[in-house]
Amino acid sequence: MTNLAAYIDHTLLKPEATEKDILNLTAEAAQYHFASVCIHPYWVKLAAKELAGTGVKVCTVIGFPLGATTSETKAFETKKAIEDGADEIDMVINIGALKSGDIEAVEADIRAVVEAAQGKLVKVIIETCLLTNEEKELACRLAVKAGAHFVKTSTGFSTGGATIEDVKLMRQTVGDKAGVKASGGIHTKAEAEAMIEAGATRIGASSGVKIVSES
Repeated sequence: MTNLAAYIDHTLLKPEATEKDILNLTAEAAQYHFASVCIHPYWVKLAAKELAGTGVKVCTVIGFPLGATTSETKAFETKKAIEDGADEIDMVINIGALKSGDIEAVEADIRAVVEAAQGKLVKVIIETCLLTNEEKELACRLAVKAGAHFVKTSTGFSTGGATIEDVKLMRQTVGDKAGVKASGGIHTKAEAEAMIEAGATRIGASSGVKIVSES
């Protein structure tokens, strides 16, 4: 597999993560040349400072992990994150609105974040474990329609993470119009490679160092 590190968003989203933990994460990301670090908005300024000039992006999460904040809140959160130095935005869709059939609200919610991101990369977390296959396909189509750049399987905070089947379904739905990020429960090189084989173009993992260090 070609350069696995370039696929990985080196992730630390535990609520109890300390400044020391974030500094360790950024140091590892710079050392292994991961695609990005994925952290909570509070840590964006610090991560941006630490990763300046390394080529590693700063990714943060919006409306996380439930997706049930208002579109206005998500847009504000996004603008602030960009100001603080975020390069990429991973937002959670309004899952309840999707399951209620309020398609317009879901699309508008994603679009609000895309517009607030001012051209920065936006990944849309659809939380596959809570959706039917039809809902997964619909969420992916809405994300593309709203101008997002990626669809992403999971927050890692719900009832399940990425599966091969979901990654294949999402890739099939978006075609070449968007990237697919597999996240949640990916702990080994074999699992990461299987997700890429299924169509993932980015991997979200807290086990990035372990994955790339496996022979």
